[in-house]
Amino acid sequence: MSKLYIVPTPIGNLDDMTFRAIKVLQDVDFILAEDTRTSGKLLKHFEITTQMHSHHMHNEHKTIDTILKRLHNGETCALISDAGTPAISDPGFLLTRACVENNIDVECLPGATAFVPALVNSGLPNDKFVFEGFLPVKKGRQTRLEILAEETRTMIYYESPHKLLKTLANFVTFFGEDRKISVSRELTKLFEETKRGTAKEVLEYYTKKPAKGEIVIVVDGKK
Repeated sequence: MSKLYIVPTPIGNLDDMTFRAIKVLQDVDFILAEDTRTSGKLLKHFEITTQMHSHHMHNEHKTIDTILKRLHNGETCALISDAGTPAISDPGFLLTRACVENNIDVECLPGATAFVPALVNSGLPNDKFVFEGFLPVKKGRQTRLEILAEETRTMIYYESPHKLLKTLANFVTFFGEDRKISVSRELTKLFEETKRGTAKEVLEYYTKKPAKGEIVIVVDGKK
């Protein structure tokens, strides 16, 4: 029976791979991977030999029809990203939507995603929150920040190391230097770190100690 499985993969520590995820990847007819070189190492580690194809933001529009045809013919497929849950700031939405529109079953497995542990260990309110992902790089960035300055829920952002200082400086400007912030990086990895403090304090910290690795920023909402 045709089905698309959305399969989360570890964001760092391979021990976070679930037994169910391994079984699905072993049993499906083919796997779609964001980067076959990165995912190849994961599959080799868990002795998964299922056929793998490239599916990323630069080719997903072109490959969807071929994938749908295989699924309509009764095959099963698993979609994975380089790390975490597909479609969360990664490819996956377009294929999922296409499957839903074509009455093909979609099943998302629970598993690793970076923003949940970052939110929980931030010490900031997590009963209500909004996931913003990556801020616009240029066009629309200031407008978005002006809107978010009035957001009362806890906010979650993804950021790259070389843009962290710019983003933290933006938060000082638009949210105020006393707004509480938590920056988590390298989650589940050897050098995992979470720095908590005001926007000003966290900016000063990373100005003196440049950050490396994957980064999640959690920002307190406006009081």
